[in-house]
Amino acid sequence: MKHKDLLSISDLSSIDIHLLLADAVELRADGWVDILTGKTLALVFEKPSLRTRMSFELAMRQLGGTCIYLSPAEVGLGKRESAKDIASVLSRYADVLAVRTFAQETLLELARYSDAPVINALSDFEHPCQALADLLTMSDHKETLKDIRLAYIGDGNNVARSLLLAGALMGMDIRLATPTTYTLDEETIELASEYAEDSGGAIMTTADPHLAISDADVVYTDTWVSMGQEEEYPQRLQVFSGFRITPALMAEAAPNAIFMHCLPAHRGEEVAPEVIDGPASVVLDQAENRLYVQKAVLAHMLGGAEVASQR
Repeated sequence: MKHKDLLSISDLSSIDIHLLLADAVELRADGWVDILTGKTLALVFEKPSLRTRMSFELAMRQLGGTCIYLSPAEVGLGKRESAKDIASVLSRYADVLAVRTFAQETLLELARYSDAPVINALSDFEHPCQALADLLTMSDHKETLKDIRLAYIGDGNNVARSLLLAGALMGMDIRLATPTTYTLDEETIELASEYAEDSGGAIMTTADPHLAISDADVVYTDTWVSMGQEEEYPQRLQVFSGFRITPALMAEAAPNAIFMHCLPAHRGEEVAPEVIDGPASVVLDQAENRLYVQKAVLAHMLGGAEVASQR
């Protein structure tokens, strides 16, 4: 990795991603291996979680380490105690921190004052571990990541941002379809375009879901209303109504296209039940693969080459 932390997909190179995915495949096959005995992961969560908490806790335990979960009430980030003090104290106890927070600024401040590596377990800006699990899932179902045509349809949110950057690094043909007022920021689009130019990939942004999904190998969507946006629910439901993944829209993708969603899903809103519960759906594979990529990230951060030599 370029830095000690994993705060953004941009902290990784394409080579890093290839290595992490290869390690994830090996660790998936290995099951429980004692390669991080004596190491401790601290989970610092401001947001509730199912997949993120379960996958990180189990990942650390399957690698032989210890995991301690710290709930919002126990930590009180920025309220009961400053991010600086929390980071300084936790890095005296733990070997790595995984942080699930509302604000990217909080994550950056924790990383600034932590001597231990910090992993972005979700922020309002990015979700890099989800993007890595998405890439692993795609590689499980497609021959190669390079030149895959990926259609992301929906909200230009944290998941979309990390997925766009990750796919661009890997040389994918990415088509991002969002309402014009909910697209990703220009800086992210420009960075992804730079990555795509270097990798041989392509980036297209549009407000037309039909244009994005045409002959796509992978169709991806996410909830229209994320945590903290509940007051926007009626407005978002109206704006995004034309971006629902229905069987008819899915039929415009390539014949062997897969459907992806990072979950939790709202059937009947961003995706029809017939799609997410249909034969093209690989959403449960995505959820399971969070475990394996997080094992690879933890092993890389806490063991590096030593981990590989012990397998």
